[in-house]
Amino acid sequence: GALCTQAAIVIALNWSIEGVVGIVTILILSISFSIIIGYFIGLALNRARGKEMITSIIIGFLGNSIFQMIFMTGFGSVIPIKNKAIGLSRGIGIRDMVDLGSYKIIDYQLYMITIVILFGAGIHYILNTPFGQQVKAVGGDYKNSFLLGINGEKVRIKAVIISTVLASIGQFIYLQNIGVANVYTAQSNSDIFSSAAILAGGASIKKASVKNAFLGIFLFHALFIVSPQAGQNIFNNAALGEYFRSFIAYGTIALAIIINLKKTQKELGK
Repeated sequence: GALCTQAAIVIALNWSIEGVVGIVTILILSISFSIIIGYFIGLALNRARGKEMITSIIIGFLGNSIFQMIFMTGFGSVIPIKNKAIGLSRGIGIRDMVDLGSYKIIDYQLYMITIVILFGAGIHYILNTPFGQQVKAVGGDYKNSFLLGINGEKVRIKAVIISTVLASIGQFIYLQNIGVANVYTAQSNSDIFSSAAILAGGASIKKASVKNAFLGIFLFHALFIVSPQAGQNIFNNAALGEYFRSFIAYGTIALAIIINLKKTQKELGK
């Protein structure tokens, strides 16, 4: 989903589509790409039941490799670069950093908080619809959901598509808020910090809620504020706070996975 947004941004910048028209173009392209890719990811995960986690990781690596192959080496030779400002001097490939100043419309904390609340309310609403109940049933026990007459494969594909679309929209909001985008590595932060935040909010591998997401956002933003000050006060170096923050992010994910695996093993033992 994040890569879909970054591809859409590069396309819009290449054709010099700016302002509101550019934002609409990026959203239309990114959502369209996300629906198509989310569908195929859903098909792949349906064939890898029980191995979804490792399969998703490999799909992520594959998608990243294809993205870089297109925009780092093939873009200039396959699709002409109209906007020389975003192209490398050799004429092939896109620059690492691109300016998103023309798309920067949301730059106030209140707006961002409002958007988060609206998205949270939207997810909460979806999960309480008949489709949302089917998603919970399939996610909870696939075999039992089949006995209830639910087409688990279709439900999973729809859920993956929604997830991918939300990821693409979230990535655009994140990038335009910053004002610049690292074309090749901007997506690497979205999955780690999102996972760490929701796990810090109390979610598990098998169960997560909007409440976990909101609590995780609060805790993780607090970490972003505290870590530079902690680095300065403890180590007399604010830069060490950044390493501390990364340590906490990865550590939270690792600890949550270990705890959940042990809990699952105990349940199976009973």
